[in-house]
Amino acid sequence: VQLVESGGGLVNAGGSLRLSCAASGFTFPSYYMNWVRQAPGKGPEWVARMDFDGDRLEYADSVQGRFIISRDNSKKMLYLQMNNLKPEDTAVYYCAKGADVKRMRNFIPTGQGTQVTVLS
Repeated sequence: VQLVESGGGLVNAGGSLRLSCAASGFTFPSYYMNWVRQAPGKGPEWVARMDFDGDRLEYADSVQGRFIISRDNSKKMLYLQMNNLKPEDTAVYYCAKGADVKRMRNFIPTGQGTQVTVLS
């Protein structure tokens, strides 16, 4: 299993970023996919998840209405469009496979993550 995140960067509050995750080594369309983030000095936080074909989307309250998760099964790609970013969104963002990730039990990231820094 390989998950490679990209698209992070430095942005002013109110700005936008689009994160991408390239998946390989497993049958991508067969898995729920998630975004998880970890802010400095804090534990990992589940952000969003999407079911196999995008019919069911779920978001943490902290990002509801600002972030949009999407996927392209033909390309084995997961995306996170982040709008109206806030300084508290600053974190390393990871993608993760599986419906159980939302429970955040002993989460261990697969990829290296991508850093998002939001300036106030």
